[in-house]
Amino acid sequence: PIPSLKREMRNLSGECNLEPVTVSMAYVYFEKLVLQGKLNKQNRKLCAGACVLLAAKISSDLRKHEVKHLIDKLEERFRFNRRDLIGFEFTVLVALELALYLPENQVLPHYRRLTQQS
Repeated sequence: PIPSLKREMRNLSGECNLEPVTVSMAYVYFEKLVLQGKLNKQNRKLCAGACVLLAAKISSDLRKHEVKHLIDKLEERFRFNRRDLIGFEFTVLVALELALYLPENQVLPHYRRLTQQS
């Protein structure tokens, strides 16, 4: 399920015109949660959605309507309630220990792969 979730994250980011660096950051956040053992069958889609949302907020200059559009797309794609997503965003933030700014060496491998694929 993890590769398919990452594919969904990439596809959704394309629909919302997010930069490859934003998707790369979302991947890193997601992988950190996987390595911490935070993912389970019930929350993996919420985790993926929250990672995309946090990455978009931290790396993009999104306006209010763009954030709303992204949340709408996340809700539609991953089939969860926006209220659950907003609540889970904080849970992910805590699990990542508020460390949303990532070193380049963590983001670059994903970024290279994404830019070569497109």
